[in-house]
Amino acid sequence: MTHDPEQQVPSVLLEPPVSGTEVDTLIGSLERQRRTFAWKCEGLDAGGLGARLAPSALTLGGLLKHLALVEDEYFTRRLLGADLPPPWDAVDWDADPGWEWRSAAADEPERLYALWKEAVARSRTHLRKALSEGGLDRPARLTWLDGRAPSVRRILIDLVEEYARHVGQADMIRESIDGRVGEDPPADFPVP
Repeated sequence: MTHDPEQQVPSVLLEPPVSGTEVDTLIGSLERQRRTFAWKCEGLDAGGLGARLAPSALTLGGLLKHLALVEDEYFTRRLLGADLPPPWDAVDWDADPGWEWRSAAADEPERLYALWKEAVARSRTHLRKALSEGGLDRPARLTWLDGRAPSVRRILIDLVEEYARHVGQADMIRESIDGRVGEDPPADFPVP
C-alpha cells in the first residue's frame, strides 16, 4: 500500500493511507470508491442489475456502463488525448447522449461487469503512464473549451467525485434489492 517515489507509480491501494503522499491519498480515495462500487454491484443477475427505485430510471447495470464510459472518457480521451475504445467509439453521442444508460438494459450482466473492469484496468495503466510522465501536475492532452488543460490531479479529483455520487446511488439501489448495506466491502472482497 505504498507509493514508490522513484517510479512515480503507485500500486493499487484499497483506501487512502492514514498519512501518505498526495498521489497515494488521491489514488487510495479513487480505489476505495471503485471497490465499494464493485461490492454494491457484485453477484447480481439481469433482474438485479435492472432494478430501479421509483421514480428514478437509474439501475446498477446503467451505473456499471456509465462508469465504464467515465473511466475511458477521463483517463483515455481527456488525459491521454486518445480515441475512445469500443464500444464508445461507435456511438453517435450527439444523436443519443444517454446511450450508455439506455443500452445497459439489453446487455448481459457478464458483459456489463467486464466492460467496467476492463475500463478500470485501462485507467490504471493510463494513470501510471501519466504519473511517470510528470506526476500530478502533468497537464491532460485534451484541453477545455477555454484552452486550459486540467492536471492529472484535477482529473483524479473529478473521478473521485463521480464515483462518490454514484456509490451513494448504488448503495440505495442494492439495499432495495437484497438488503445489502454498509460503507465498506468486507476485508476479503477482491480488488476489481
